[in-house]
Amino acid sequence: MTKADIVAKISEKLGLEKGDVQSTVEAFMEEVKASLENGDNVYLRGFGSFIIKTRAEKTGRNISKNTTIKIPAHNIPAFKPAKVFVEGVKAKTEVTV
Repeated sequence: MTKADIVAKISEKLGLEKGDVQSTVEAFMEEVKASLENGDNVYLRGFGSFIIKTRAEKTGRNISKNTTIKIPAHNIPAFKPAKVFVEGVKAKTEVTV
């Protein structure tokens, strides 16, 4: 599902203009990004949390030059789904191998 699909479904369900819904969805995404960039986590009860995870410094390898390099500690954004969300996905989807 793409952002356009999400906008179309919300627009259809609520009877709103697609342009208004698209602006709302984009504003939501911008606010989540801005909060994470400012170091704040975003908690959406019943859906999940957008959190900042810290990766520790580690040693990596440059295979082409056969040398080791230090990868510095850094933060990455992550999503942790709510328990209710996970249980719903488990119950309503089939396992594909």
